[in-house]
Order: sequence, then C-alpha cells, then structure tokens
Amino acid sequence: MLDKVRNLQLGGHVGFDSLPDQLVNKAVQKGFVFNILCIGETGIGKSTLMDSLFNTNFDSSPSPHTLSSVKLKSHTYELQESNVQMKLTIVDTVGYGDQVNKEDSFKSVVDYIDQQFEAYLQEELKIKRCLPLYHDSRIHACLYFICPTGHGLKSIDLVCMKKLDSKINIIPIIAKADTVSKSELQKFKEKIMAELTANGVKIYQFPTDDESVVEVNTSMNAHIPFAVVGSSEFVRVGNKMMRARQYPWGTVQVENETHCDFVKLREMLIRTNMEDMREQTHMRHYELYRKTRLEQMGFSDVDSDNKPMSFQQTCEKKMLLHQQELAQKEEDMKQQFILRVKEKEAELKEAERELHAKFDHIKEENGKEKKKLEDYQKQLEDEIAEFQRLRIQFQTQQLSGSHHTLSLGTLGKGKKK
Repeated sequence: MLDKVRNLQLGGHVGFDSLPDQLVNKAVQKGFVFNILCIGETGIGKSTLMDSLFNTNFDSSPSPHTLSSVKLKSHTYELQESNVQMKLTIVDTVGYGDQVNKEDSFKSVVDYIDQQFEAYLQEELKIKRCLPLYHDSRIHACLYFICPTGHGLKSIDLVCMKKLDSKINIIPIIAKADTVSKSELQKFKEKIMAELTANGVKIYQFPTDDESVVEVNTSMNAHIPFAVVGSSEFVRVGNKMMRARQYPWGTVQVENETHCDFVKLREMLIRTNMEDMREQTHMRHYELYRKTRLEQMGFSDVDSDNKPMSFQQTCEKKMLLHQQELAQKEEDMKQQFILRVKEKEAELKEAERELHAKFDHIKEENGKEKKKLEDYQKQLEDEIAEFQRLRIQFQTQQLSGSHHTLSLGTLGKGKKK
C-alpha cells in the first residue's frame, strides 16, 4: 500500500506550470486527426453539409441508386487554420438504404468500424510499435442523417443506430430541415428522441462534467437531433456573402440560427467537443473492442480463482494450453492414423482373400477344362487308333481277295490246253 501523498509548499518558482503550454505546442506541431462517418440515404445532403461545416469544397461525386450493397468510401484531407493542422477523413456510406432488402445495410458499416479498430489494435500489439506516426483511422464522430419525413424514424434507422451505439459517437441530425415547418420540426424532434429512448439507442451526449462548457453543452443536449441545412451556393446578405438556399418564397440562410441548427452543430462538433469525441473513441469504444478481442484471444486479467494475473502469466498459461492442445491433436492424429492403417490392412487382407478365392476358382475351372480336354484327346486318339485298325484290316482283306481271284484265273487257262 502506498503511503499517503503529502502536499508541500514550494520555496519559489520551479517552472512546471509551463507544462500546459508545452503540451499545446507539441500538439500543434504534431497536428490533429479527426474522422467523421456520414450515414444517410443517397441524395440526402451528406457531402453538401460537410462542405458547409468546414467551409470548403471536398471532392465528391453523385452516387447512383442502383448499387446492390452498401459501400464505404473514405477521403482524407489536410486542412490548416491559422497554425493548426488537421488531417480530416470523411467516410461516406454509398448506396445506404437503396436496396429493396435493407436487413444487412448496417453490416458494411459495422464491419468498417471494426476493421479500423482491428488495424489500430494490431499496430498496438506489435513488438516494434510506431503509434506516433500511425494514421489513426478510427471513427470519432458519426453524423446520422434522418430523412425529414415528420413521421418518426424508419426501422433501418433504429436498427443501424442500435448496432453502432456501442462502437461510435452517434449524433443524429435531421437533414434538409427547411422542408419541415417549425411546429412540425419540434414535434419531429420529440418523436425521434422518444423512439431512440424506447428502443434503448444511446446517442452521444455532450459532456457536462467540465465547468467551462457545462452550461452550453447542457443547453445543446436539449436541441438534439439538430435540424440542419447545407448549401454550396452563396447569397449576398447585407454586405456579406453567406451560404444559403434560395426558394421562390424566400432564402434559407445556413448560418442563421433562426433558420436551422447548423451553427449549433458546428459549435458542438468542431469548436467545443471535438477533443472529447476523440477521447471517447479511444477510452470508451476502442477499449471495449480491445477488451472483447483480447478475451477472444484468450487473455484475461484474472485467473479461474478470480485472482489478478500479469500479462506474462497469461501468455505462459496460453502457451501451456496451446502446447496441450497441440499434444492432444498429435495424439488424436496418431490414433486416427493407426485406425486408418488398421482399416487399410483389413481392406488389403480382404482383397487378398478375395484374390486367393478367385485364383482357386479359376484354377479349379482350369483343372476341369484341362481334364475335359484330356478326355476328349484320349477319345480322339482311341477313335484314330480304331480307324487305323479298321483301315489296315480293310486293306488286308482287299489284298487277300485280289490274290484269290488271280489264282483262279491261272488254273482255268491250264485246263484249256
């Protein structure tokens, strides 16, 4: 147990009160990274709002409505304001909500977010890490664009936000809010928040634990979801050129707080709570993903008896379990090999027995055929011998008859004389 920390008085100026300045200078030299994910249907105004938020023109091209699946496209830009540099990444969900079957529309988004977490985790687990130079692509803020229907959220909105609320900071916004009247807009906001609460969707709440921003953040939390309007056109208002949308009935000024909540969104997203969202991403969402992944890998802070374990002990235990699994697999493979050998031997013996039986059968058939041929040969030989005997007998008889005829003829001639 550590001793109680004592408070001491300094005898004079030391200089560590300059640490905040040192931190600021170092952060300014290093620059900042901020990644925004825009989720919304095609043509809802995601690209236009991004142009309006950062007061520039990002590279964007119209997306078709014929994509068979949702695709995520990221674009990274280097921005500079005064002497502060920021690497901004905007990720767009191309084709979101355009499919007839929208059940898996959120899957591509969830997979993308997990891939960024996994890439950071793998960099963090390397023996030779280079995190200061690593481009952090984890999503810090998610602007979820809600269609200004005035009738509440769609089922795809609730399902998607529910899948994402534990992974990113979700800020719901009503897009193209100039298409809804003021009275309908307020009712629409209340209905959206009621549906989010009823379905257990946790959206990002601006922090109220910092005294310097507690008042403004508390006020802004009451305005969620923000009803925004974006525009790439400029209209002269007085002596200034301002972003606005012109209609036959009048002009909607993007930065006029009586027209929409664009200024409130920009103030909360960029000027007041950008660092908090970066911190929430790392300390809350990434830590949850990291904890889950390490547990899946077999790592734990406690053993089976709920006693603390060091990382080395966890690695040694995991290695021992791995070796035991390998030994078990090796033994299983040996037994399987022996079993297969025995099966193969039995098959070969059976084949050999069948071959012997077949050979004996053929041998027996050949013996019978040979005996049959020998009998037939003997029969032929007997017939030939009998034929020869008869032929000789016949020849002998012929010779005897011819001699007798000759003797009678000679005797007759002697009597005539």
